[in-house]
Amino acid sequence: MPNRINYQLEMEKALQQLGDTKPTLLLHACCAPCSSATLERLAAHFRLSILYYNPNIYPPAEYHRREAELERFVEQAGYHYPVIELPYEPDEFYTAVKGLEQEPEKGERCTVCYRLRLEQTAKYAAAHGFDWFCTTLSISPMKDPIRINALGQQLAGQYGVRFLPSEFRKKDGYKRSLQLSAAYGLYRQDYCGCIFSKQERGV
Repeated sequence: MPNRINYQLEMEKALQQLGDTKPTLLLHACCAPCSSATLERLAAHFRLSILYYNPNIYPPAEYHRREAELERFVEQAGYHYPVIELPYEPDEFYTAVKGLEQEPEKGERCTVCYRLRLEQTAKYAAAHGFDWFCTTLSISPMKDPIRINALGQQLAGQYGVRFLPSEFRKKDGYKRSLQLSAAYGLYRQDYCGCIFSKQERGV
């Protein structure tokens, strides 16, 4: 079995190669807690914009709560980054995962969900002239960085925008997100976001 790619190391190499340049990066964000330590890590290297595109989140009140909390954190933390919210259309998610409703969390349904959100990010980045794109998803211990990064690289080739490899949970990234969440009093959800994860967790 080949050695697993160290995505944290790959990111560090990419950041080092940037030198003193500060290209644009579109960061897909799922929520404020995951964005907190991720933004802290990237702020010195990129001119950032944040994309909130999460049609998987259920119910609508939860979707809007997470978006509002993201906006609040960005403002209170002193980041002057635009937060771009795409239309909330849950049917995009349900159509994409049709037939995978009974998959366990971390199964194939999650792969499809990763792709849905990453592809929209890559598409938006290409259409609006961004140099790079990335996602906060790899900071979560519940997400699979191998699938996330493989999809990101595939979509980079498809849309012609560079994908920043990452495993933001490494080097105490997840721990730092907990610290920042506490410092800013951020709402931390107790399920990933979709109705299936909510049901599986019994919340």
